[in-house]
Amino acid sequence: MSTRKTLKIPTLLELGADLRETSRVQLVLTLGSPFAFIAAYAALACHGHWIPAFLCIVALSFVTYTSTSHDLVHRALGLKASVNDAFLFVIELLCLRSGTSYRVSHLQHHRAFPSEADVEGHRASLSVRHALVDGLSCQFRLWAWAWRSQPSLRGRLVLEATFFVLFWVFALALAGRTPVPLVYGILVLGGSWFFPLATVYMPHDRRGEDELTQTRWFRGLAVRVLFLDHLYHLEHHLYPGVPHHKWPQLGKRLDPFLEKAGLEKVPLTGVFSR
Repeated sequence: MSTRKTLKIPTLLELGADLRETSRVQLVLTLGSPFAFIAAYAALACHGHWIPAFLCIVALSFVTYTSTSHDLVHRALGLKASVNDAFLFVIELLCLRSGTSYRVSHLQHHRAFPSEADVEGHRASLSVRHALVDGLSCQFRLWAWAWRSQPSLRGRLVLEATFFVLFWVFALALAGRTPVPLVYGILVLGGSWFFPLATVYMPHDRRGEDELTQTRWFRGLAVRVLFLDHLYHLEHHLYPGVPHHKWPQLGKRLDPFLEKAGLEKVPLTGVFSR
């Protein structure tokens, strides 16, 4: 029997109950950042400052995919379920994505990866090129899967889809007077197309034999700087209830166990390797 199979993964309580804590300041920063970036985009774009406006949407896509919305999907911020889900619904709606389908498909990903039942993790088995192409239909595919698998949520899904249609009608109608809404829509769609490459394709390995090898263990200063201390996907899969701002602490405490398990650290140069 391999050493890995004899090792017992420490519980979150053994690693430290503080890993679930979120201060009021951190809560305000986490929940407020998407609204701040949207407001900053609108102000900058309306005054013709398109480069910083574009960077605001890059930041918006980053914080929602990897931080705020992701924490809300896992209800990791300590909010009441109704408040948590309301924030998720509104924030993802403003990003022209379905928070409803995000939550059900992502939780399914945690339950089912790497089986065929995991609709979100599908692209982990593709090449980089095919993963990018697949990203074009990703949001619609997740919405359609949620529609089929969760009949009780169809009311929310219809409401979200209606909002998306109205937004595009509104943006196109105003395009002759101001391009700000239309450009916003195009940019956030671009983020929806690209970021799943970083959140699904890069960190997963469908060939792994167990939960320690099906998600890659990223380490190195370059990885931390380039991905702003957010590439702790293995740690997240092991402890999905830990909010994003606690991932560096979680990684540091878990490192001795992962080293003992004989896992190989993946540096920046191995991000796109298979």
